[in-house]
Amino acid sequence: MKDTEVGYAELPARTRRRLALASLLRSLLVSVIIVAGYFLLPMRLDGAAAIVALFGGLAVVALLLAWQIREIARSPYPRVRAIGSLATSVPLFLAVFAMTYYLMGRTQPANFNESLNRLDAMYFTVTVFATVGFGDIVPVSSGARVVATVQMLGDLLIVGLVARTLIGAVQHNLSRRGD
Repeated sequence: MKDTEVGYAELPARTRRRLALASLLRSLLVSVIIVAGYFLLPMRLDGAAAIVALFGGLAVVALLLAWQIREIARSPYPRVRAIGSLATSVPLFLAVFAMTYYLMGRTQPANFNESLNRLDAMYFTVTVFATVGFGDIVPVSSGARVVATVQMLGDLLIVGLVARTLIGAVQHNLSRRGD
């Protein structure tokens, strides 16, 4: 830590609140942009291109998370940075799968038990992420089931590994600084 940097806990309460609020507002803005992009941007890919887009999107999420973990480890305020990282990574992860389900359902409606619009695809993505699985939207084809399974495994990684890695980066940073 630089001599001019002060630990988060040593900052005045007003400054801590301002830093946390700024981080949360920035994360909220990014999340709104991600969701708005999902609902507003044109999507004109066919089935095979949708799968390529899925893996490309997952690669972007992985690179973003790697960058965020590095930045948390370097940040003078790692807790605030970690919360902001999760608040942007999870919506992006969900948008990637929602886009894939939407494109799969649009190009081949038999992939699901009902046709999916963008809201339905996002709803299905969130129910899979939350492990709720109401059963109202069901992947029917093998391809759709494979993508849903990949999402479930990714959900476990996001919740378990990524959350643990983010917490580890915060702890590493704090222990290195003596906070």
